[in-house]
Amino acid sequence: MYKFWTVDVIRFVTIFFTISVFISMFFYPGGNIHDPLQEGYSISHNFLSDLGGYKSHSGLPNLTSFLIFNFSMTLFILIGVSFLFIPKLFKDDILSLIISIIGSVFIFFGAFFFAGVGLTPYDLYLDEHIFFALNAFRLLVPGLVLYFFVLMRSNVSKKYSIMIFILLFFTLSYVVYQIVSDSPLTSIEQMVEQAIIQKIITFINIICMFFLSFAFSEKLKAIKLI
Repeated sequence: MYKFWTVDVIRFVTIFFTISVFISMFFYPGGNIHDPLQEGYSISHNFLSDLGGYKSHSGLPNLTSFLIFNFSMTLFILIGVSFLFIPKLFKDDILSLIISIIGSVFIFFGAFFFAGVGLTPYDLYLDEHIFFALNAFRLLVPGLVLYFFVLMRSNVSKKYSIMIFILLFFTLSYVVYQIVSDSPLTSIEQMVEQAIIQKIITFINIICMFFLSFAFSEKLKAIKLI
């Protein structure tokens, strides 16, 4: 059971989300917040949240992308649940156990907020959607800080500590960027900048989370829970 929650679920959700995004992009009818006449999906001119709209910015129905993308987002709650199981992997060190429990709580709520993005399409629940989207990454920051210390104290390969530090750096940088940047509605240039940065930070998170599952797998073997 521990391998399922601490390894398999994390890998499945991250892979499923990545595939879902590309499928949703293919079916997106078109349009962005500045140009409803744009054809199809643009990496540089559309946000990921555009995929989850009930209608596209062109005004056309977006049912296929709407269903696929939002379902993949709601699955992030499973990663949150996974992190509630992970502290037991560090039970051999009482301090690491305590730190990981606190870190898991933050990551659980961060994952819950990511799921909230999928449950509140921007064109149906704009205020709620923005609330979840802005705070999801912010909740990850303290969780990543705490897990960085946990991995540094553990006997797993230090490459995973480096990876989570990289993830923390980019996530924190993105949170700061969200605070200081202007609204994408102000100009096309601002929209393009934010759309590209959003995708970069999202897939850095996905890639790092996928590979962190190997750290948890290594720890499982060390304590013979696998």
